[in-house]
Amino acid sequence: MSNDRFHLVSLGCAKNSVDSDSMAELLRSEGYQISDSPEQAEILIVNTCGFIGPAKDESLSVLRELAERKKSGQVLIAAGCLTQRYGSEIVQQVVGIDGILGTRRWMDIVKVVKGLRKNDISEPIYHLPKFETVGKDEQGVLRASIQGASAYLKIADGCRRPCAFCAIPLIKGTAVSRPIEVILAEAKILQERGIRELNLIAQDTTDYGHDLGMRNGLVKLLLGLVDAVPQIDWIRILYAYPGYVTDKLIQVMADHPQVLPYLDMPLQHAHRETLKRMRRPANMEWVFETIEKMRRLMPDLALRTTFIVGYPGETDEEYQTLLNFVRDMRFDRLGVFTFSFEPGTSSEVLGDPIPQNVKEARRDELMLLQQQISLEKNQSFVGEELEVLVEGYGDGISLGRSYRDAPEIDGMVLVEGKLRIGEIVPVRINGAMPYDLSGLVEGRFSAIELL
Repeated sequence: MSNDRFHLVSLGCAKNSVDSDSMAELLRSEGYQISDSPEQAEILIVNTCGFIGPAKDESLSVLRELAERKKSGQVLIAAGCLTQRYGSEIVQQVVGIDGILGTRRWMDIVKVVKGLRKNDISEPIYHLPKFETVGKDEQGVLRASIQGASAYLKIADGCRRPCAFCAIPLIKGTAVSRPIEVILAEAKILQERGIRELNLIAQDTTDYGHDLGMRNGLVKLLLGLVDAVPQIDWIRILYAYPGYVTDKLIQVMADHPQVLPYLDMPLQHAHRETLKRMRRPANMEWVFETIEKMRRLMPDLALRTTFIVGYPGETDEEYQTLLNFVRDMRFDRLGVFTFSFEPGTSSEVLGDPIPQNVKEARRDELMLLQQQISLEKNQSFVGEELEVLVEGYGDGISLGRSYRDAPEIDGMVLVEGKLRIGEIVPVRINGAMPYDLSGLVEGRFSAIELL
């Protein structure tokens, strides 16, 4: 075990990955070295997720495992979402936690580590400043998580939306946008490092710049990025909020090939009354009109969405409306979650009356329907050529993603032969599966190394 090594476990979403990588960068700048093995590190850090019940359980499980294996001289720090909301409770549930670091104070990780190593620890050190103090001191750290030739770039944190089922505002506070000039400067750094794909992330990317006094802030940011980083091939928008996908945003996406014709817009449901109980936008006419407009201006649009089934009060009729909506709209990508009861949210008063087996049956039926739609969508690409970003290879097959596939959540393209990782190559599609495609490179063998 080395006293200048740290072991960091990052749980949850890509936004958490950015925070974890930022903490790691700060620690490395102070001379600490990262270790893949917890046994070889004095400092153990878990960046937790607290979004829904299963995520909480996973975070607690990882913390307990590290706490049970902790050796003399090691310190265990619980950071992130779960600790921000349930700091004292986590310390009671997991014996052996030495430090608590709240979300949006990731930049204080060095301070917490030095404090723990300096003092004789008898009680855990809590570092949970109020939200009014957060988001103002990033210390010049790159707010990105790099994975090969792809990177997540965080443009804002927190959320001001009133969704009844969501605990994010309780965990993260209200939305705080990062200055546009800082984001553009970071994008240029990523371009210099050879990044080919930039994934813009926030709790709600379409709310970017509202707190800075901007209208259509995301549009302004996209135009700035197109001008600032012409060598980054793909710019992808994740987590768009219904009702805030404006005509200007659609036009920018349609006019600039660099901005991918891909949008992740979680709709959560399709029945007006369910959406009202969720405190979500319930104007379904807007949804139909906007999707029709996007598909008209971007015929190759790939649209991802997310739904919740089993929300309190969801009747058979309301669920059937959702099922019919999915059948009619034919989304390219779709995720379905069963409702997770979250204490402290405004939906708490509704309870959790729908049995778990009913929730799961609805989820399974919806996903089975989407599986068939996804297969048919994929089959339409057989014989077509798609640009594919190569991410890995093995057993004579390279793995990559097309513009239709966001990292980690969507499908893959399996390509014959060994391609250079990080390259974007044209692939002729010759096979389709429910979620993935297969293909080969034609007439471009000088750009690849065949096994």
